[in-house]
Amino acid sequence: MNKLSVIISSMAICLSTGASARQLQLDDVVSGEFTPSVTEPIIPMADGEHYLQAEGSQILKYSFKTGQVTETVLDLNTVKGDRIDKFSGFILAPGEETILLETRSTPVYRHSVSAEYYIFTIRNNKLEPLSQNGPQRSPAYSPDGHNIAFVRDGNLFLVKMLFGNAEIQVTKDGQPGKILNGIPDWAYEEEFSFTRAFEFSADSRMLAWIRFDESQVDSYSLPFFSTEADEGSYSQQLVSYRPQQYPTAGATLSKASVQSFDIKSSVIRDINVPVDSNTYIPRIKFVENDDNSLFVFTLNRLQNKLEIYSANPRSTLCTLILRQEDRRYIDCPGYMDTWFYNGGFIMQSENDGHNHLYQYNLNGKLVKQLTSGNWEVTRFLGYDAKSGTVYYESNESGMYDNAVWKLDSKGRRTCLTERSGTSCATFSTGMKYFHNSWSSMDCPTRITLRDNSGKVLSTIDDGSLLERKAEEYGLLKKEMFSFKTDDGTELYGWMIKPESASQSNPVPLIMFQYSGPGYNKVLNSWNTGFYPGASFENLLAQNGYAVAVVDGRGTGRRGADFKKQTYLHLGVLEADDQVAAAQYLGGLPYIDGERIAIWGWSYGGYTTLMSMSQGTPVFKCGVAVAPVTDWRYYDAPYTERFMQEPKQNANGYDESSAIGRADKLSGRLLLIHGIDDDNVFLSNSTAYIDALVQNGTDFDLMVYPGKNHSIEGSAYRKHLLQKMIGFFDENLK
Repeated sequence: MNKLSVIISSMAICLSTGASARQLQLDDVVSGEFTPSVTEPIIPMADGEHYLQAEGSQILKYSFKTGQVTETVLDLNTVKGDRIDKFSGFILAPGEETILLETRSTPVYRHSVSAEYYIFTIRNNKLEPLSQNGPQRSPAYSPDGHNIAFVRDGNLFLVKMLFGNAEIQVTKDGQPGKILNGIPDWAYEEEFSFTRAFEFSADSRMLAWIRFDESQVDSYSLPFFSTEADEGSYSQQLVSYRPQQYPTAGATLSKASVQSFDIKSSVIRDINVPVDSNTYIPRIKFVENDDNSLFVFTLNRLQNKLEIYSANPRSTLCTLILRQEDRRYIDCPGYMDTWFYNGGFIMQSENDGHNHLYQYNLNGKLVKQLTSGNWEVTRFLGYDAKSGTVYYESNESGMYDNAVWKLDSKGRRTCLTERSGTSCATFSTGMKYFHNSWSSMDCPTRITLRDNSGKVLSTIDDGSLLERKAEEYGLLKKEMFSFKTDDGTELYGWMIKPESASQSNPVPLIMFQYSGPGYNKVLNSWNTGFYPGASFENLLAQNGYAVAVVDGRGTGRRGADFKKQTYLHLGVLEADDQVAAAQYLGGLPYIDGERIAIWGWSYGGYTTLMSMSQGTPVFKCGVAVAPVTDWRYYDAPYTERFMQEPKQNANGYDESSAIGRADKLSGRLLLIHGIDDDNVFLSNSTAYIDALVQNGTDFDLMVYPGKNHSIEGSAYRKHLLQKMIGFFDENLK
């Protein structure tokens, strides 16, 4: 990998140092003052020259070449038929004759929503409801644009647009908490990153879906507080309880199976996928231009064996076409986000020790490995089968960079964006143009439109507004550093420190981290830090603290071996590395080694507890927000990927338990949790509290009613951060 000197020299510098002309306030941080101007996702159109984007109550058509609006496709103020005030998302039909609008959406879990959808017909400017029988989930058009499928109450429905939007109920066995057709359960949604589990065949005649039987999965009653605190209204019913199926490590999983529906004959068939009840089915995909081939992706419970079956949705027969195995685990979902083209598919794999792209024919035979090297493909963007050109994002120009690249049919790689910094792209249909968002640690986001040679065609946002704001507040530059642990492992990090820090005035240090498998907090991006622009870290620096972030062993971007070192004993090496980082940083002349704190959220909260209990009393205090405290309490798909089942790795679970280390806790602790957390249940913190009480350990606690894992809402988030700052001031100053 590129060395630190290359990383530092390649970073673009936008921010200037100097005394702040304007005092940074917590309200500035929480309100997103330094968040780049949010642009809605773009939807490429079939002609390859235009894209759609929502702006307020309108959907506008833009030119990929000029970035100019060429047409107002929808304006809610002028539509005919039903009227709505606003929409929160839209889906363009394949034939581009209609648009599906999402309205009145209500979160189900972290990524999924239940909403009322409306069909907008472009030619007559008319709006009509998709269904009048209740909210819908995860709708999708058939490829011909004549049918829309959706899920309601665990059942699949089909709206036939050529028959007056006639609504057909496809399945009748669905029941929330029991049977789910076409939508994943909580664990699948959270850990396999998808919210829709049904697909249409290319000829639009078949519908296939994953059926989840979660009737045997343990159900927990989660408290739900009926408050709208940010609006100041309170229900008389202070708390109610709602059930959630949640398979903890070692417990019973949902039983996944695959079914198909012949739209013409209305026949439902069971697809004979040869798997047992402990096998995950995290994806199904119809093969392009082959209506009788449905790819079914399966993972064994330990997630070290991926198998892809080609299933016939009519005959129901399945043929194994590809198997990949790993002695530790297969990191999903990259393996499953395949790109089909006429005659084959492209997928990601860590077969050679790094995440790269591989090309296969439809029989699962390897055609060739497309990319290779001591770097990682971070995202696959697309394939132009006509020219044989592959487009992807990677960190090949720098460990913590992310650039857009293309690989031509002769194996020549070309970087299409700035090599330093973080770029992400959305390509036009046909891959002729792309929409590019770029930023670096010290440069706010810039948005451009480019052609597939990388040439900038137009600039949508040059970032100057946010850059001037950052200069006005005097945001500090981030300083990169590296050091070696006692075993010779080189770790990388960044730091912000107050200008007053010096050998004669050493300052206290606050360390922030996440530390989870494959996840990085050290990135050459404006969004690095707890808030964009590292504004929270700047606020702490303004209050006299140095702030540092270090990625330890188990984090990503350095190959499979570096990432998978933590296999079977999560939290142990991560804690060792945060302690080592604190010792290194505490030895710097401008850092007071006797006043060091650590904090983190979720996995970062867990690592905070593990680090403060590692046995080396280097942290004077710490804050753990929504932490896992014992992996036996967390969900099976995530936990078992890295730890196996408790019965297979009992010693590893004991070693990785923060509760098991509670008697070694050193330093003052502030524990924070949302009572309605449906991801890391509050019981993680209550069990840890019990261990602290049993050990006679004093600590501080803050819980938030009505708040889930993210503890969102401006009033609540401000209160949380203010609580943290006060805690640091009390213990470090």
